[in-house]
Amino acid sequence: MASSISLVLFLLCAPALSLAHGAREYARSPSPLWRRGRNVPPEGFYNPTQLGGSMLTIAPNTGGLGEPLNVILSGHSDEAVLVDSEDNGGLRNYWLSVGFGAECLGQHAGDAQTANLGDGKGQVNETSELRWNYGDPELGTCQETIKGGNHFRYWIQNGDQANSGAYFMATSYELPIQMGHDIVFNGYNLGRDWLVGNATAQTQLIPTANITNGTTYSGQTSFGGYTYKTDAVYLSGIASNSSQGVNHDQTVGNANTLPVDGFVAVLTVSIVSRPAAPNGALSALSAPSWSLAAAVAVAFALSLSA
Repeated sequence: MASSISLVLFLLCAPALSLAHGAREYARSPSPLWRRGRNVPPEGFYNPTQLGGSMLTIAPNTGGLGEPLNVILSGHSDEAVLVDSEDNGGLRNYWLSVGFGAECLGQHAGDAQTANLGDGKGQVNETSELRWNYGDPELGTCQETIKGGNHFRYWIQNGDQANSGAYFMATSYELPIQMGHDIVFNGYNLGRDWLVGNATAQTQLIPTANITNGTTYSGQTSFGGYTYKTDAVYLSGIASNSSQGVNHDQTVGNANTLPVDGFVAVLTVSIVSRPAAPNGALSALSAPSWSLAAAVAVAFALSLSA
């Protein structure tokens, strides 16, 4: 009981801590140094499997199993979008236009997954993890943390040996926290396609079973005064269609459905309209209601102690 109370108190304080951290994060301008010498191949990325890397992450405490890197944001995307920031139409603002945001109250639980993108950096920790915000860019990711949903981890391919600037994402759809955030059946493939569907503003679900090499989708999304056009193309031959090395393979797939179907969605994002003056996504969000934040924190704590 004491531990539950302590957790509640900690989470009640988390919004202030999160805003303090967030203010520092959004105030600084991302360094352009990583873009120096960036060399983007025609595909928009380098295939990690051809450079000693892998299209599977490594999840901690699994004996080397991992999740598929099933979505790539191409290095041919708009330069502003390739900056991991909410300012000036950057990556975080783009994902807010799609419906994904930073983790609940800025808190991350659990150890990081790692990936080797074949760019010379070896196995490195995930850059960050974003969650579906259920239409609420302020606190919606707290809902995803509690009741599950679409989410992804990502890494940037920017090492000296393969500096494409592309973002590689491990995308899936997870169960509620009370079910251990396990992945739903076919959740790697479905999570990828639901992300693509939202990024391209589809009005119907993408039919996962009908995807072929070269399948395309396009559409526009907006947030914070910026409008983005996303062109998505599905490619085969980059990731393997198997269960070998895949975490949760027994529950995500079965004899008729492989947990990884072998398709990778490549997104090329361009900014088609901007606000009259530079405007970060943070300024588009009102300050969160502390009473609402407290209620979410209590619900989160109770779900953990249940």
